Amino acid sequence: MKNKILLLVISISTTFCLESFAQQEAQYTQYMYNTMSINPAYAGSREVLSVVGLYRTQWVGLEGAPETQTLGVHSPIGSSEKLGLGLSIVNDNIGPTHETNFDIDLSYTLHTSDEGRFSFGLKAGGHLMNINYDELDRYNEGDALLPTGSISEFSPNVGVGLYYRHADRWYVGVSAPNLLETEHLDEISLSTAKERIHYYLIGGYVFDLTENLKFKPAFLGKAVEGAPLQVDLTANFLINDKLTLGAAYRWSASISALAGFQITEGLMIGLAYDKETTELGKTKFNSGSYEVMLRFELFKKDSKIISPRFF
Repeated sequence: MKNKILLLVISISTTFCLESFAQQEAQYTQYMYNTMSINPAYAGSREVLSVVGLYRTQWVGLEGAPETQTLGVHSPIGSSEKLGLGLSIVNDNIGPTHETNFDIDLSYTLHTSDEGRFSFGLKAGGHLMNINYDELDRYNEGDALLPTGSISEFSPNVGVGLYYRHADRWYVGVSAPNLLETEHLDEISLSTAKERIHYYLIGGYVFDLTENLKFKPAFLGKAVEGAPLQVDLTANFLINDKLTLGAAYRWSASISALAGFQITEGLMIGLAYDKETTELGKTKFNSGSYEVMLRFELFKKDSKIISPRFF
C-alpha cells in the first residue's frame, strides 16, 4: 500500500510539473558512451560506423519509475570524412508519461592541427509525448481531483552543438539539443506546459599512468530553467585496453559504480549502478538505478584500431 501511495505522489508531481515547467530530459550515468544524444557535433567523431544502445531503469522496486532506452547510430561520410551523419532515438517513460525523441544529427569537422579536430553539429527531429492519466494508481477510486483520459502531441525539434578533441587525449563540448521552447496544451486540464532549453557542457582527459593503465576523469553539466543544476563527475580506469572500472558522483543526487569490457575489437559492454543520496534513496522501495550499454563498431578493411578509444 505504501508503495502505491508513493507512486501516486510521484506521478501526480510529474503531471503537475508537466503543466507548469518542462520535464528534465533523460539522464545517464554512462554519458561518455552516449554523447550524440545530447551533442550532434559528436556524430562521426569516432571515425567508424558506431552503434550504441543503452537501457536505464531508475529507482528499481518502485512501480512506474523512470525507464529509458536509447539507440544511436553514426558514421563519417564522404571521401574527406569531414562530414558526420547520425540517427538518435530516445524513449523515456515515467509514470503516466511516455516520450519518444528521434533526431537526425549532422556534423562538420575542421582539422585545426595535426591532432586537433573541431566539429559543429545540427540536430533536427521530433518529439512525441503521450500522457495517460488512466495509468495513475488511485488510492481512492473515482477521486474527482485526478484527471482522466489521455493526451498525445507531436512537436518538432532542432538543436546545435560544438565539440573539440585533441588526438585521443582530451575533449570538450557544449550543446543545446532542444532549441524550440514548444508550448503543449493539456486539453484535459486546459493548462499549458512549456519545454525549456537544456544546456550541456562535457569534457574529459586521458592520463597514461602506466603502459597498461589509463585514467580518465570526465564531467557533464546540465542546466535548464526551472530545475536544479546537474553536475556529474566521473573517474574511469582502463586496464590492459580491455577492462574499464570507475566511479561517479552526481551532485547532491547519487553515487555510482561503472564497469565495461572490450569483448572484441568492435564490441563493448558497459554496466552502471546508481545509489541515491537523497531521501528517496533511503526508502525500502528504491533499490537503486541500473544501466546496460552495448556498443558495436564496424571498421574498414584497411584500418585497424591500435587501442580502444576512451571517448
